[in-house]
Amino acid sequence: MTRIGEAFGGRSKRIERNPPPAMNGSTPVGFEPVRLAELELSDLRLRSFGPAGDVRSYRSARVLVRLHGTPLGTLDIDRRDSEIAPEAVVERARQEFAAAIDAHLRDDGLAPASPGSEAPAGSAEAPGCVRDRREFSVRAPFASIVIGTRERPDSLAATLDALLALEYPRFEIIVVDNANTTDRTRTLLELRYADVPNVRYVREPLPGLAVAHNRGLDEARGEIVAFTDDDVVVDPLWLHELARAFELAGDVACVTGMILPIELETPAQLWLEDWIAHNKGYTRKLFDLGSNRPADKLFPYAAGTFGSGANMAFRTNVLRALGGFDPALGTGSRARGGDDLAGFFSVLAAGHTLAYQPAAIIRHAYRRDAACLRTLMFDYGAALGAFLTKIVVDRPGLLPDIAWRIPFGAAHAVRLRPSGRDGSADGLAAGLAARERVGMLVGPFGYLIERRRRRALRPARGSRRPEPAELALSGLVAQGSPDGRRRE
Repeated sequence: MTRIGEAFGGRSKRIERNPPPAMNGSTPVGFEPVRLAELELSDLRLRSFGPAGDVRSYRSARVLVRLHGTPLGTLDIDRRDSEIAPEAVVERARQEFAAAIDAHLRDDGLAPASPGSEAPAGSAEAPGCVRDRREFSVRAPFASIVIGTRERPDSLAATLDALLALEYPRFEIIVVDNANTTDRTRTLLELRYADVPNVRYVREPLPGLAVAHNRGLDEARGEIVAFTDDDVVVDPLWLHELARAFELAGDVACVTGMILPIELETPAQLWLEDWIAHNKGYTRKLFDLGSNRPADKLFPYAAGTFGSGANMAFRTNVLRALGGFDPALGTGSRARGGDDLAGFFSVLAAGHTLAYQPAAIIRHAYRRDAACLRTLMFDYGAALGAFLTKIVVDRPGLLPDIAWRIPFGAAHAVRLRPSGRDGSADGLAAGLAARERVGMLVGPFGYLIERRRRRALRPARGSRRPEPAELALSGLVAQGSPDGRRRE
């Protein structure tokens, strides 16, 4: 699925994989679920994901390959049983990721060799990357983790259990119970986590994920503040890799990480994984308005290319100085999302650097049925429309700059539009594309209504257009103009 919305929002076809099975409405043609797993090459540790207690046989598996915790890539393995032998994956990994494996071993000060023969991470001969993690742990800043939640105690419990298993020395978890209608979330924390001193409960009566995130930001005591959802499982190294990525450059103010699915058990989940680019790749990236400015003509408005709100962290003082998240955006508002996109844009507009760190991994629960997927795609479109509307309302001087880029977004969408020859442009895909386009039209109106309503409910949080942002963006506009001249 490809559209102008993808071009600006960063969601595009995963061209490195085969397209998902064609569908007739919600009925799959030859669909089979995919087993998810990950393999650590240094000791051939294999970890599986999916429904608890599931003993079904899977004909295929999708395996994340890692070396010393660093993700190298994903392999699709054909299997006729529910077991995935590590040895069956290693040879494929050596072939497909040979360059990445050798580069990683050289960086660790090791000779290129069979990665499975290297010393265990805990030995005296630990690889260089493992020693670097240990050294960073000594100086790692105190971190706050914010989870906005609403009436989902079961999935929240799984998220909290994974967070409490993090390999990070000092952190707190702030659970923001947003516009709750029952006491189930409070009861969960009182019964299950009452003796865990670094888990805190906060109630925020005003609805909206951005509002919940702002409340968590107000409560945060950490030097960095990370945000995730109440239906994810974080990798043990997640927070460590997010925090360490702030040292990749001198002015990194925001870090995003990799998002993978928890399961691929339904056609809707497989469709979402293979056609919507939640995973932004396996290479660390830096973005700013200077030397790390990508060649993409849609930058910096294609905020979806930077990451997602389910896996993001900020320097706490910077996010507060930027006014936090716009409460007229986000899930639970009429805008239906876009608060994360606006946050990323604000960081770049203020002259800071944003980093993408693929080693900061979370696994997210995807929608299981086609009806929920249609709602999700409408929300994506509305969020994008609302986000772009916010930019124009807050900074009307950027309207010509955005308008200048629209033809490039349209051309990008046309190039990537499914042709139907691969079975991808079926009824479901076409319907989802239409839903997102409708959302893009509705989003601006939802944002304007919500913006007026929120301002009546609560005073604005600080200045949303600080002077550094204006100065940085004035430089951005100065690099080109709507007259069609090339922008470097």
